[in-house]
Amino acid sequence: MRTQALFATHIYTARLGARGLKSLNARLLRESRQLRADDAAGRRWSARNYSGGYTSYGSVHRMHELSPTFAALARALEPHVARFARTLELDLTGRPLAMTDCWVNIMGRGGSHGLHLHPLSTVSGTYYVSAPAHSAGLKFEDPRLERYMAAPPRLTSARPWKVLEARSGSLILFESWLRHEVPPNSSAAERISISFNYGWF
Repeated sequence: MRTQALFATHIYTARLGARGLKSLNARLLRESRQLRADDAAGRRWSARNYSGGYTSYGSVHRMHELSPTFAALARALEPHVARFARTLELDLTGRPLAMTDCWVNIMGRGGSHGLHLHPLSTVSGTYYVSAPAHSAGLKFEDPRLERYMAAPPRLTSARPWKVLEARSGSLILFESWLRHEVPPNSSAAERISISFNYGWF
């Protein structure tokens, strides 16, 4: 007899590894902070919807089309997204995955982002520009959780959520239907990330 694992949920992690990454990161850091200073609409939106921080999601969410620096990041992401798509065995015949959204997140101490998914997208991800010690990671929920019903509690290794550590220069990709959240940030320094979506239609 044997037990099989079916319908695995894939999450891709990597160091970005782009040539000139240090310089690119410095430019991303500078432009992200400048965007927050300039984006009054985004600050207002964040005050209502993004506890303890700033995000350009509700105001400027196509940074790859507005900034050469963010466009360079998008180019550096392309081979990783292609590799992840092959792992998922996506049939992209006749139409490539294309970046549709790209926005900035700046989270201070105590900041968090509640459980959500990214509708109308295929692959989503986050690139960490700056993730000081004790920065909040990305917490994923087991997509089977709502169907556990009368299941007993799980041992620690099998609990229905997993937090992946945030590290400067690192990248996380996942399918957009997978629910996730950012727990409260315990770092005294700001956690700065760039999130993005790729669509196929």
